[in-house]
Amino acid sequence: MFIENTEELAQNKLLLLYIIDKSEKPLTNDKITEFVLKNNYMNYFLIQQYLSELVKSNFIEYLAEEDTKVYHILDKGKATLSYFEDRIHRNIKEEITNEFIKIKENEIKATQVLCEYFQKDDSQFMVNLKLVENDSTLFSLYINVATAKQAEKICDTWKNNTENIYKNVLNMLVDEEITSIED
Repeated sequence: MFIENTEELAQNKLLLLYIIDKSEKPLTNDKITEFVLKNNYMNYFLIQQYLSELVKSNFIEYLAEEDTKVYHILDKGKATLSYFEDRIHRNIKEEITNEFIKIKENEIKATQVLCEYFQKDDSQFMVNLKLVENDSTLFSLYINVATAKQAEKICDTWKNNTENIYKNVLNMLVDEEITSIED
């Protein structure tokens, strides 16, 4: 009985390390908990206990990042995971990989900031700025410019300031205060 519990404990901790390591974005406690509970890998109390133990033993760290706290895997955690990763069942690893692929696809689908330009004739370039949400175009603007350098600058500005530009254009057109893209 004790051996099973020790093995289960180790596998659950490895699973948490694997999830944190394979996520492209740092995960909050809520996101990890939701992910693990959704897939019935372990219960809430075990998740919290094991995350805490992994932090205390310096396998992961829990840091404030952009107004929220997230987990990062440390070198000790990566080394342990690489050594023992084969103890996580292949099907579980595939489930986790597929789940992260779905999450990424949904994020990409949710809101896309697009910009493209092409040469119209010898002295003109056409720039298209676009904001797409869930396959629906929210905003599209075509601008005629004289050089490729101007077109590139407009694309960079659009990608770095999309929400601000979108709100300002809408405010000018409807003469109302728009608070966010979601409104």
